[in-house]
Amino acid sequence: MSRLKDIRKYVNKSLSNMDDKDDMLTAAGHLYGVSTAAQLIAKKRGMNPELAGMAGLLHDLFAYESGSYDDHAHKGANLARDILEKLGVTSSEETDIICSAIYHHDDKGAVDSPMDEVLKDADVIDHSFKDVTKPVKEKEQKRYDALCKELGIG
Repeated sequence: MSRLKDIRKYVNKSLSNMDDKDDMLTAAGHLYGVSTAAQLIAKKRGMNPELAGMAGLLHDLFAYESGSYDDHAHKGANLARDILEKLGVTSSEETDIICSAIYHHDDKGAVDSPMDEVLKDADVIDHSFKDVTKPVKEKEQKRYDALCKELGIG
């Protein structure tokens, strides 16, 4: 089984424990959407799409498991580290890259490492394209505009 499939299996099992099935489907849609967008962006930027996909799958898992977005990026990075170490699917360096991206993904105004930026941008894509009739979030507008230009969809 591929490493990404191992992470998907873990995430699916975790989400299946959610009581509200509509919330579960929303969570799965977002995590899978961000994972796919992260893989696409990483590939376009010459980075590792598999690691980007793993970060996307894990980036909001803490919020969905706990029901709280309070400091979810930082707490989510800790949860991701625990999961990756438990599954043994990444090297220490890869774990650090994924966890850094998750740790920083909520600060859309800052510029961090290249993989951190991939995850932030993938999150913006998923937020913005889930329902194109809604306006782009103000804190994500600058990133959204830059992504549309980069991807040639503006």
